[in-house]
Amino acid sequence: MATPKGLRTSYVAPSFKWSHLWEPAIVNPVNLKSYTIPIFNLRDPYARAFHLSWLGFFVAFLSWFAFPPLIPDAIKSDLHLTTAQVGNSNITALTATLFMRIIVGPLVDKYGPRKVMAYLLILGAIPSGLAGTANSAQSLYILRFFIGILGATFVPCQAWTSAFFDKNCVGTANALVGGWGNMGGGATFAIMTSVFQSLTARGLTPHVAWRASFAIVPVPILLFVAGLTFLLGQDHPAGKWSQRHNIPAATISARQGHESLDFHMEQSLGKEGKDTEKAVVCIEQVNVEDVAHIQSTVDLAVNETLTWKSALGILINPLTWLPALAYFTTFGVELAIDSQLSGVLFTLFNKEQPGFTQTTAGYYTSILGFLNLVTRPFGGYLGDVVYRRYGTKGKKAWTLLSGLIMGISLLAGGFYLQSHRLPNEAQLPILMGVFSISAIFSELGNGANFSLVPHCNAYNNGVMSGIVGSFGNLGGVIFALVFRFVPQVGKPFWIMGAISIAINILLIPIPVPKL
Repeated sequence: MATPKGLRTSYVAPSFKWSHLWEPAIVNPVNLKSYTIPIFNLRDPYARAFHLSWLGFFVAFLSWFAFPPLIPDAIKSDLHLTTAQVGNSNITALTATLFMRIIVGPLVDKYGPRKVMAYLLILGAIPSGLAGTANSAQSLYILRFFIGILGATFVPCQAWTSAFFDKNCVGTANALVGGWGNMGGGATFAIMTSVFQSLTARGLTPHVAWRASFAIVPVPILLFVAGLTFLLGQDHPAGKWSQRHNIPAATISARQGHESLDFHMEQSLGKEGKDTEKAVVCIEQVNVEDVAHIQSTVDLAVNETLTWKSALGILINPLTWLPALAYFTTFGVELAIDSQLSGVLFTLFNKEQPGFTQTTAGYYTSILGFLNLVTRPFGGYLGDVVYRRYGTKGKKAWTLLSGLIMGISLLAGGFYLQSHRLPNEAQLPILMGVFSISAIFSELGNGANFSLVPHCNAYNNGVMSGIVGSFGNLGGVIFALVFRFVPQVGKPFWIMGAISIAINILLIPIPVPKL
């Protein structure tokens, strides 16, 4: 079998060595996915795909989540917003992302994650640059809706690493890029509040300072990262996205009777002239050893363009709704905490503790976002660990367990708040402790979930990433509505907990593939 010059291949995933972090990727010759994650080897296309995927998602937060840290004081007072209007603006932003993630999933399968990521960043930069023009609640809704496009960067982020990394480490890879990307939520609270504070300290009025913050931070960074993605990224281990079927895995899949393999993609290769010669593997060359090492559908799956037939199959498959509903709870809670906790803390402690300002509340909230540095990656890593011993059932069990623990801690935090209506200094550390547990298992569950997703409807990973990601946002919308219509302190938290526990228990009977 022909392989790219200088590429290290192996039919068996090697045991972990620290040197794998900087040595060239060791690649499965059947599907060209890497068994290793060469984080420190930026000359390697696998490493560049890894870093560009999380970086694109990270910088999206700089605009997507730039409003919440400034709303409690600066934007709310400047635009004369009511508490209900603040809640409506949060819901608007999450709703836009929900729909965009559904739309982007099929686009990723058709055009590839690299191009979709770059264009989303460019499109999102336009309304970000116009954020300072908001002068009413209605204009704020419109701007936040279009800025919500950036939340869809999560879909190409996950699909990109799923295309480049093999099943022994795809959970870790997906969780790392998702976790490091989600760190943007915490970074945004720290960055935007700091920039705003710096500008007001230099003499700008709050009216001007929060508007200038958007022009200074998100816009140039979004465009810069989009440029990096175009220049340094690679569509697929096989080269261009149009060449993704030019690997042994696709041929084996077709020979085993997979009906919807996109052979028209191969025909298009013949029209590319010189580009055809750049294909890394000849699709006809498949030997016995290739077939002997096939263990699951994940070994063979190549992203396919969505059709009506495949869409119907995905919608009626319980494997679609297992990770989607689990993510509804874990990521929905994370979004709710990121967008609501700052305002809750500010309301509770602004008058009770001297010096507890909007900035203070933003910093406390950012801590939970920064936990993604380790929590989401660790959730995916544990998913890979249990997979080696228990198969896909282990990933499922770990995902649901995280959601259950998260729900229980939300119940505890919500009931604690309801029973302590008069805040005092002792409450803040207790609240941060309880909700830190909620955030940690929320983020662990997110990582575990996207170690499970590649095993569900594997031939449409982009669509699956879009559906699961959109359900996470749907959870965020539903939980934001809970905060919107249940104003009692503490009650929204235990309601989220009860919903999360119920859903995760109901998902337990859904069967999953062995591998």
